[in-house]
Amino acid sequence: QVHLVETGGGLVQPGGSLRLSCTPSDSIFSFNAMGWYRQAPGKQRELVAEKPSTGSARYAYSVTGRFTISRDNAQNTVYLQMNSLKPEDTAVYYCNADRRGNAYWGQGTQVTVSS
Repeated sequence: QVHLVETGGGLVQPGGSLRLSCTPSDSIFSFNAMGWYRQAPGKQRELVAEKPSTGSARYAYSVTGRFTISRDNAQNTVYLQMNSLKPEDTAVYYCNADRRGNAYWGQGTQVTVSS
């Protein structure tokens, strides 16, 4: 069983920044891709950003230019740097890891953007 441990959520004012971290229990190299999804109340879970093991990252249109996904192989961790946060970014953010078609999820971390 793969476990994904997320940290870094919280309350931030509009225009602020947060960085989310996701550390899997298995080596980061064992996954085809890792990414972040979010789910706001009453809405479906949506892709925010994804970083494949090879190739470029992709982002949801709504976060392009504001969010950056990165990975630190030495720390076995994937990050989501979120800048210029907006109230509409408020959601539970989930780390996702894909390995040969099997999807693994973290427990989710709440991000609230409010003044």
